[in-house]
Amino acid sequence: MKSFLQQVVDDLLKTYDSFDNLILILPSKRAGTILRTTLAKTANKTIFSPKIYSIESFVEHISKLQGASNMEQLFTLYKAYSAMENGEKDNFSTFSKWGQTLLQDFNEIDRYLIDAKDIFSYLANIQEINHWSLQKEKSEIITNYIKFWNNLEPLYKAFNDLLKAKKLGHQGLIYRTACEQLKDYLANNENKTHIFLGFNALNTAESHIIQEILTKTKGDIFWDCDTYFVEDAIHDASYFIRQHQNSWPYLKGKALKGIESNYTAQKNIKIIGVPKNVSQTKYVGGLLLKLKEEDDNILKNTAIVLGDETLLNPLLNAIPSELDTVNITMGYPLKSTPLASLFSQYLSLHLKKDSQGWYFQQLLDFLSHPYIQILCTEKEQNIAAIISEAIRLKNWAFISSNNLRSAIEGNDHLLSLLFFQEKVSGTNFIHKCHQIIQILREKFVLSKESLGLEYLYRFYTLFNQLQDMVEQYAFANDLQSLESLYLEIVRHETLDFQGEPLEGLQIMGMLESRVLDFETVILTSVNEGILPSGKSNNSFIPFDLKKYYKLPTYKEKDAVYTYHFYRLLQRAKNIYLVYNTEADVLEGGERSRLLTQLLTDENKLADITEIIAAPEINPTVKVLQTITKDADLMDLIKEHASKGFSPTSLSNYIRNPIDFYKRNLLGIDDVMEVEETVANNTFGTIVHDTLEDLYKPYLNTYLEVSMLQEMKKKIKTTVIGHFAKSFAEGDISRGKNLIAFNVVVRYIENFLKMELAEVKQHRIKILGVEEKLRMNIAVPGLDFPVVLKGKLDRIDEKDGLIRIIDYKTGNVTSPQVEIVEWEDAIQDYNYSKAFQLLCYAIMYNNDQAIGKIEAGIISFKNLSSGLLKFAVKEKKGSRNKDNSITQETIAHFMESIRILISEIGNPLVPFTEKEV
Repeated sequence: MKSFLQQVVDDLLKTYDSFDNLILILPSKRAGTILRTTLAKTANKTIFSPKIYSIESFVEHISKLQGASNMEQLFTLYKAYSAMENGEKDNFSTFSKWGQTLLQDFNEIDRYLIDAKDIFSYLANIQEINHWSLQKEKSEIITNYIKFWNNLEPLYKAFNDLLKAKKLGHQGLIYRTACEQLKDYLANNENKTHIFLGFNALNTAESHIIQEILTKTKGDIFWDCDTYFVEDAIHDASYFIRQHQNSWPYLKGKALKGIESNYTAQKNIKIIGVPKNVSQTKYVGGLLLKLKEEDDNILKNTAIVLGDETLLNPLLNAIPSELDTVNITMGYPLKSTPLASLFSQYLSLHLKKDSQGWYFQQLLDFLSHPYIQILCTEKEQNIAAIISEAIRLKNWAFISSNNLRSAIEGNDHLLSLLFFQEKVSGTNFIHKCHQIIQILREKFVLSKESLGLEYLYRFYTLFNQLQDMVEQYAFANDLQSLESLYLEIVRHETLDFQGEPLEGLQIMGMLESRVLDFETVILTSVNEGILPSGKSNNSFIPFDLKKYYKLPTYKEKDAVYTYHFYRLLQRAKNIYLVYNTEADVLEGGERSRLLTQLLTDENKLADITEIIAAPEINPTVKVLQTITKDADLMDLIKEHASKGFSPTSLSNYIRNPIDFYKRNLLGIDDVMEVEETVANNTFGTIVHDTLEDLYKPYLNTYLEVSMLQEMKKKIKTTVIGHFAKSFAEGDISRGKNLIAFNVVVRYIENFLKMELAEVKQHRIKILGVEEKLRMNIAVPGLDFPVVLKGKLDRIDEKDGLIRIIDYKTGNVTSPQVEIVEWEDAIQDYNYSKAFQLLCYAIMYNNDQAIGKIEAGIISFKNLSSGLLKFAVKEKKGSRNKDNSITQETIAHFMESIRILISEIGNPLVPFTEKEV
């Protein structure tokens, strides 16, 4: 089947002997490249190539204006806005957020040749009606708001005049100027023949230019559409072509050239639903491999058209390595490169710095960037890693330049480049970015990192462009404006791929597929909100006003997408339409109406196969981990046993042996993190240490009311001291940490208040605080020493009865310290608190034999319950409890703990994971 461009070339070669006076105009530059190649391959004689323009370059040629970059337009618009009289002006950073929308509207007004004075007057009147008031006098805000709308027409005029003075123009201005200059152009090109190829939706200016040229000079126009759609009076694929046919005098009574009947030919159409976006690219990757295996040549005439161009990156990762040649017509988005995020973070770091310094999380993120890691590695020393470690160790929530210098000596140049203290202008900041690029360049040259060098060169030119802008326009010479500009440029700019445009598999966006035909087409993201793009309206001009002035609305945009969609299908033989089955606000809506329309077409129904594809899922049955005790592991167990099992480590084993293995034997603890707010373990440490300091002076003394009142006076200063010790350099002067400080103070005040009430009624003597206990345990069957160790929070004597007390800052309830069966203590983690109390009891008994004692927990979150005493019960729920710990109790528990330690030390019993 002939492609559209081949059909045109054949027609031209039949019609014209010489191409010297031919001017061919196409929708895109890429189409021009393919046309020139097709012409060279088809012509059987040597000829001069005709002039070939894209429509945009052709209109620029007529207008004698050059296209201004988006940034140049934004700067010029702000300059015109700043020069206007009256009212308070937004700064450039704020302006740039709504200025882009205004640029689009100015562009649209000019492209559709709307009378600017008329539409802006209409717009201002609408806004005035919207903000009418019964009050005679309008408020200042409303007055300024209406004034803004009244100033749009003078702003539009001033903006266009400034651009014209520099021989520049936005697309709309170039089109309007081309219409004004068209008469002169036609006079100078009377003997030229203009041929327009493959156009569909035209703005008013394009329509006017094409009609004038066709009417007043020699010319022709070829339409790229199918008879099937043109003859259908309501099909959106031919919506614009039917409009032109009915409204252009030139086309009255003439057959449309280029229209052929290809769509009804037999095709292989597969509609494939795949869950989520990345799965679509994975499916396409698998499909490409399958097609290559079926026929090695099929991919030479295959195109992947991305409905959503953000899928380029995952698609590139999904393309099989077996494919020889791939040509990507789209650029790689700059925003997806590592350098884009580096400079974005660098800007953000200095913009968000406050009087306290840099926030630790933002600084750690910046230091962990792969390019900062490369930048900061010198002589096998990674400065970024050293600084990160210092931040965590010293618990800096906010970091100043002095903190950074104290963390690492030397390398002042690098520190002052990345973490400068002073405020800098946009120009100075760009200079620092250039320095970073230069240092990275030297490192990439040494490591032969060619892709990294490509990125660096692109960003080097980008910062040069920014520097020119900032130097030219003083209002943008601050970091906030620079960030707005940088993000705007990075969002729209691309890194061009190098490749052979005419060979191999083609990957392109929807608009790049115009007038190009492929035998096999793979179209992705055929979902509502993407194809077509939906009812988004980023404009100051309301819908009804757009309708009145015949400006394009979502209806016209839908028709454009419909045309492109069906045009791709016209001459293709194998068509794969892939959509996302999971409707999502961010990733497009439900299956596109274009697919539904295709499925309701009885003439094509026989060609269509519907497939729902999903990745193969092999369910994995969770197998509980088992670790066999080999010689090395037994050595670790013996080492740990000789150093001493703590009640907490044994509780870890009861909870889950794998936790005990990882944390207590291998020493794999949680990663050290900055405590921005006081962590639970730090909170507990501060409470314990404060109580130790308060009670230590009264060891072996009966407590009196005066002693406790003296303690109360020291609470705040003691707590502050322990915060300084345990919370490193954390700030407790505000926020959650201030609340935590006050909670600790309140806990201890309440505890002493409770103690005071007890002292008034009982004789209490403090025998020990934070006592370190240690004992050797003989375990039958183990041929190595076993030690049990721990730190007992408090030992006291109340009315002659010795008590062992453990403090807990968490919430503890009575059932957690009361056991029924002795096995529960070593098997059920719910009784871990009772287990710990019994461990302390047997260690205390080892030091001095007991007759009868009590043990209990004071829970600061459950202080009203007083001392929660250890007890043995006959059965669950029983009210009969035995709170005393005697030699019999000690003997029972010693037997249980020997069983537990014997299991840990038995090489034949593996560590088996428990479901927690």
